[in-house]
Parts: sequence; structure tokens; C-alpha cells
Amino acid sequence: MTASSFRALHHDRAPGDPLVLPGPWDAGSARVFADAGFPALATPSAGVAASLGYEDGATPPAEMFAAVARIVRAVSVPVSADVEDGYGLAPGELVERLLEAGAVGCNLEDSEGHATLKDPQRHADWLAEVRAAAGDALVINARVDTFLFGSGDPADAIARAKLYVAAGADCVYPLLAPTEVLPTLREGITGPLNMAAGPSPDSVAELARRGATRITFGPGMQRYAMGAVSDLAANLRA
Repeated sequence: MTASSFRALHHDRAPGDPLVLPGPWDAGSARVFADAGFPALATPSAGVAASLGYEDGATPPAEMFAAVARIVRAVSVPVSADVEDGYGLAPGELVERLLEAGAVGCNLEDSEGHATLKDPQRHADWLAEVRAAAGDALVINARVDTFLFGSGDPADAIARAKLYVAAGADCVYPLLAPTEVLPTLREGITGPLNMAAGPSPDSVAELARRGATRITFGPGMQRYAMGAVSDLAANLRA
């Protein structure tokens, strides 16, 4: 599936029917989700990092792109890749490496060092360069970290989102936005809106009801799986 087909999955969706994208952390988990019938997948950087033995944000770029490539090779559905803040790569190189890995989309955050929000206009200008380099070959999901590192004011998140959409982002992702502010964000943001769910049907249903267009899970699925492995190990040692 091409980026244009993946992009189309974000649009003309019925109310309460968001695009649900499981978060594979390796080839095996990707196959499980694809075999379950999901139309596309979205890798979580923290989940991939954990699978490779790194803390969140500490994965060397080469290892992250290699992990994404393995996931892409394992499935026939499109894969969007969380590549954090772009690893300091120039927009052209970032796009080249994503396309070489086989990704048809990317998640790009507006904070750096996992601690500080970027200037929104500077980030929007950078996103515009990524869009120019990618053309239509990548679906850009612009993460908004206002609720993670900023004021937590929905108005600030909406202002950032508008800049990023104007710069060419296909979708915006206000990470850790409280569920109750989702209707406010939905009203103020044009286009697809990504929200993070917990790995449960109830969490997905609640976000769908409140207006999410696209739902991802961050590292939640990898952590859920490792919790099951931990329980198994404990039982075997009992």
C-alpha cells in the first residue's frame, strides 16, 4: 500500500469509527497485528527502544531505522514509523532513510531531548521542509507535546496544531491530552486527530466517542506483552 492509500484511511471516516493503528515493536508482533486484520500499523519509538535494550530516546538512529525496516518486511500492510524528533537529520536525509526502510508515514514530535518544547514556528518551518522533501510519499503525523512538557493549555495545543497543519502535516497528535479536552481540540483542529489509547477496547471506544480520528498506543502494547511474559516467568518459577 502506498502513502496515498494510507492517507486515504484517515479521511471520510464515520463518526465513532477512528483508524486504529496497533504499535508493533518487532517483526513478530507486527505479524500478529496484521494477521488480526488491522489495515495499517504505527511503530512506537519507546516500544522499539525497549525491544532493543535501550531507554526511550536512546536508540541509535541506525538501529531504529533497521528495526522499522524489519517490521515493514514482515507484513503486507502499511507501516508508519515513530522517529521521535528526527534525530537531528536534515529533512532530505530523514525522508530518504524513512523511505529506504519502507515506511509510508512518520511520527515527528515538537520537543527535543525528551524535555523541552521547540519553538512552534521553527518546528513548523522544519515540518514544511520535511513535507517538501517527501512530497506525497509520507503521511506526516505531527506530535504536539504541550500536555507533556508545556502549559497543558488546549489553546496552546490548538495554535501549534494549526501551524503544523499549515506546514503540511496530515494529522496532529496532542500526546497525553486529557480525554475531556478532546472535544475542544476536535473543534479547534482541522483534519485528522490522533489520540493515544490504553491497550483496551474501552479506552479505544471512549476516544472514538469523543472524536478521535486515529488511535495509536505508544509503547502500551509492548508493555502489556512484557507484563504477560513477566507473569509467565513468575508462574514458571513458582
